[in-house]
Amino acid sequence: MIRVRKALFLSGALLGFLVGSVRADVPPASFHARKSPLIWETRGEFAAYQDTDAVTVFTPAVSAKVRDPLANWSAAGSYLVDVVSAASVDIVSTASPSWQEIRHAASLEASYKPGTYGAAIAGSVSSEPDYLSLGAGVRGTAELARKSATLQLGAMYARDVAGRKDTPFSVYALELDRYATSASVELVLDRATTLTPSFDFTYESGRQEKPYRYLPLFSGDVVARVEPGASPARVNQLRLPGRVAEHVPDERARYALAGRLAHRFRYSTLLIFSRVYADGWGLFASTTDARFVIELGERWSLWPHGRAHVQSGVSFWRRGYVGRADGTVLEVPTWRTGDRELGPLWSGTLGPGLRWDFGGSDPRAFSALLELEATYTHYPDTLYIEQRWAGFGSLQVEARFR
Repeated sequence: MIRVRKALFLSGALLGFLVGSVRADVPPASFHARKSPLIWETRGEFAAYQDTDAVTVFTPAVSAKVRDPLANWSAAGSYLVDVVSAASVDIVSTASPSWQEIRHAASLEASYKPGTYGAAIAGSVSSEPDYLSLGAGVRGTAELARKSATLQLGAMYARDVAGRKDTPFSVYALELDRYATSASVELVLDRATTLTPSFDFTYESGRQEKPYRYLPLFSGDVVARVEPGASPARVNQLRLPGRVAEHVPDERARYALAGRLAHRFRYSTLLIFSRVYADGWGLFASTTDARFVIELGERWSLWPHGRAHVQSGVSFWRRGYVGRADGTVLEVPTWRTGDRELGPLWSGTLGPGLRWDFGGSDPRAFSALLELEATYTHYPDTLYIEQRWAGFGSLQVEARFR
């Protein structure tokens, strides 16, 4: 499955309550006398993804935000649809036909910051024919050291239920609970530079294997002959009869330490993000992302964007798992996975972005953005494929008005 899990937030009732409480905090006279109206921001986006493993994704999305710059409250919502078509080697290797799937995802968020301290609350839902995810979270903000440091603390809970298509969750369901906390502080180093270190911790409990993923098994004297990138035909030639379902531990603790540096030059901005990750399954990863935005006059800006990612595999990762058949008994490893995203890999992404601000007196009242990216991923220790190329494109239109 291709699932973009958005772990933020809220119901309409909470949103209405929060906005109502904001207005109650403003004295009636000043509320009606103020000059500044609300600011509305909307965005429409269409994105497309295609890779050499026969996966195609089309994603139309819309979002809207309203904020009051004087009362310091805001409310936002988003909705997207993922239209996925896949005939990847993993599907072909199990003699299954290609499949199509549609995912719907929506989120709502509201925030209020009347002074030094602020808070936000949000909720999200993501739904597929065989999958449902619900999430909610809160975030607190505090300005410290004469606004030279902004501290943010957050907490989130999400519940995922994965099943099989055309099968009710009451008959078959894999349930997963996710608890997350985060802390970050934005430091103003000088008038042109900010540094934001952050730490995230996530604890997951529940069934995390994929319902449709089945693995080949090999005898101990054959598994060494299964080379990286072995084709489905080669795997079928060497494997034992039958396949077994994926099975991974029910608990997983994730840790991530990250930093973001932003520096403003006279006509350009440099953004660098770096993150290191470790979890209780033995996976270690590092990601570095850089973007250099160059202003080409008042209405145009251009940026190159690059990302590098490298990771180890989880401790129970094997290119080929060893099994043993003894009469009617089949012995298999307790933990086993065919998800190559849990194996060792490295990837690089590179591409340009372009922004055109075409508003009237305020150029940024209307904007169009185009991003194009190519990603190469190398899998040194997996079945079926050793590399994958992917292309991503996104066209966005933004509008801001009072």
